[in-house]
Amino acid sequence: MKKRLRKKLCKGEFKELGFYVYFRLPEDMADEDLDTFLDRFFTEALESNGLGFGGSGHHEWEGFVAVDRRGSVTEEQRRHVDDWLKNHPQVVEHQISELRDAWYDARGWSPSGEGA
Repeated sequence: MKKRLRKKLCKGEFKELGFYVYFRLPEDMADEDLDTFLDRFFTEALESNGLGFGGSGHHEWEGFVAVDRRGSVTEEQRRHVDDWLKNHPQVVEHQISELRDAWYDARGWSPSGEGA
């Protein structure tokens, strides 16, 4: 495959990495506290590190984290998100996957480890 096509398809040396994240918050958490937590998560754990999130949830969130431009998440960025969730008192449980191909390996992960 030619270099130009590899770049267009994000393959080979142009592969972009990201990771899955899952976290659970207390069921009795008030909506106002939930909004405050999510604002802090997006600002402190993601946006401050040039990361974006695609996913959804309410008290239980699951999604994929990638850089907010072309490129790959670094292991340091992944650890930062993991540490942020680990050290936040409102997080009941969390899991993150290893770095994986954001374009071609992004499906098939679950917090229980199935398909990982």
